[in-house]
Amino acid sequence: MKHAVIQMPKRVLVGRPLRTGQMGETLLPKKLALPVFCSDPLSSVAYATEEILLALSLGGLAMFYLSWWVGAGVVFLLLVVTASYRQTCHAYPNGGGAYAVSRANLGENASLIAASALLIDYVMTVAVSVAAGVANIVSAVPALSSHAVGIALAFIILIAVMNLRGVKESGTAFAIPTYGFVASVFLMVGVGVFRMLSGHPPVAESASLGIHAAHSTAGAAAVLLALRAFAQGCTALTGVEAVSNGVPNFKRPKSRNAATTLAIMGLLAVTMFGGITALAFAVHVHIANDPAQLIGAPKGYEQKTVIAQLGAAVFGHGSVLFFLVQAFTAAILVLAANTAFNGFPILASILGGDGYLPRQFARRGDRLVFSNGIVILSLLAGALIWAFHASTTRLIQLYIIGVFVSFTLSQAGMVKHWGAELRRVSEPVRRRSIHRSRAINFVGAVLTGLVLVIVLITKFVHGAWIVVVTMPVVFLMMKAIHRHYRRVDAELAASEDDVSLPSRIHAVVLVSRLHTPTLRALAFARATRPSTLTALSVATSEEEAQTLQREWGERDLPVPLTILDSPYRDITGPVLDYVGRIRVRSPRDVVCVFIPEYVVGRWWEHLLHNQSAFRLKARLLFRPGVMVTSVPWQLGSAEAALARRPEEAGFAARRRVRSGAA
Repeated sequence: MKHAVIQMPKRVLVGRPLRTGQMGETLLPKKLALPVFCSDPLSSVAYATEEILLALSLGGLAMFYLSWWVGAGVVFLLLVVTASYRQTCHAYPNGGGAYAVSRANLGENASLIAASALLIDYVMTVAVSVAAGVANIVSAVPALSSHAVGIALAFIILIAVMNLRGVKESGTAFAIPTYGFVASVFLMVGVGVFRMLSGHPPVAESASLGIHAAHSTAGAAAVLLALRAFAQGCTALTGVEAVSNGVPNFKRPKSRNAATTLAIMGLLAVTMFGGITALAFAVHVHIANDPAQLIGAPKGYEQKTVIAQLGAAVFGHGSVLFFLVQAFTAAILVLAANTAFNGFPILASILGGDGYLPRQFARRGDRLVFSNGIVILSLLAGALIWAFHASTTRLIQLYIIGVFVSFTLSQAGMVKHWGAELRRVSEPVRRRSIHRSRAINFVGAVLTGLVLVIVLITKFVHGAWIVVVTMPVVFLMMKAIHRHYRRVDAELAASEDDVSLPSRIHAVVLVSRLHTPTLRALAFARATRPSTLTALSVATSEEEAQTLQREWGERDLPVPLTILDSPYRDITGPVLDYVGRIRVRSPRDVVCVFIPEYVVGRWWEHLLHNQSAFRLKARLLFRPGVMVTSVPWQLGSAEAALARRPEEAGFAARRRVRSGAA
């Protein structure tokens, strides 16, 4: 019954299990790989421009002219990083991204730094993407603002369930929102440009508002402000590495399809980000880091997101196209978390296989996805959403540190990789290709390293220190897990000597009272033909001991009965002492303890039976030279539960027939 109760909702939500041989059916074509692996970098354009403007607003409205230059810097960096990761897709077709590249070229510590950065980044991606999506929903329907956390948590659960159903199914479900968002952004930018060229330029609702400067904009302060805006705009690069992590999930030829998908993603992201940034500047979107900075805002004025203001300016507030843009934006921002739901489990599975995370992460679930990674990612992201009240502004400060750590290590590793290839290859054409690839990765390593420094300087005191502290913790945790697995493997390694047979086997059958399960356990123990056989009971009262002795004598059982006195009514202690005395007398012998147990069919019956047996087994497992054998006895409720399971009903019927024949 318990099994059926668990399995029924699981099958409804997740679907029927898939055979290992069906792995090929789950591989992705490029049209589905784009929404699966690229929804994060594509969706980032929805808030990257906004983050640039929010940072520049600290210097007042006059600093907004820098949005062009900051945006251009982000576009250039996005192109370089995209080109760099295309090289990784070809060089490391087994996936793993920055971790695999760093492990092969920079050593264990560098690879674990990259892995810790990526794991944290994927958790942040889910939290930030969902929070940003909910923020857009709230911008369209302000009445929902008090329910932002609950809505965000519900979205995380929904995305997790879709991913538990399988990579291909999640790609199919998320394709329409992803392509819808791309189409709606291009439509909005296109209509906006057309209106400007036709002499009817759109104007943002915030165009008439001024912005107080919260910080000085003289000299070095202006440079630092511009660098902070650039660092926040670099959120547009998040998720770029996910394609290189997931190369094994592509259809053949895997590397080429992954590299092509990455190129398409880069082209779309650059075009969309550039169009949104230019349009926001042209229609005079004014947005402040602190609403108190706004000049001329009416009482109770609530800032809307940049995308919301652009949609209202171009299509008209309340129009069908406005709500369509908002709906697709909210959908893609929420579904951008899907990139992390594919990247995190794959990376965790590789780390689990290498022994740096629990090995359960390396196992595929019923639907051939890494279910454990999906569940853990959901829990961690949900905790962040709850802790930061689904605030995009607060969460974004923790973002992209991990991104650029992994970017820098990955590109540096690729430079070393191409250097090794040059020493191995002699053909002129191939060497020229390698030199070109190495130059691309070298430029990427230098630029992402510089951006990492900028991000650390500008974001550290605003919350990024949390990530800086968390990364070493994750790094040390993975090292500790690896040490544990190495120690266990060393202890379990088969030696050249044969395992010696025990001199004798002493069987001990635990008896609480004389009933059918006890008789069955005694019969089974006798069938194993041990060297010695003893029935052992712990008496917590004189009446129980006398009753058991009388019944034992009346049945004339061919097994000696030993009754231990327990004045403090403890059962576990006397049994452990008795077994320990046997081991002291005969260290080379083995003690096998037989424990009769009830098998029940209802969850609440577990609370009423087997508690003493459970505690005793837990203690005996730590005793060397002691084996524990459970002898099950199925109660009526267990038989009924077995019959209710469709897959086992036939077995139960056959068992009843055999019982009747007997």
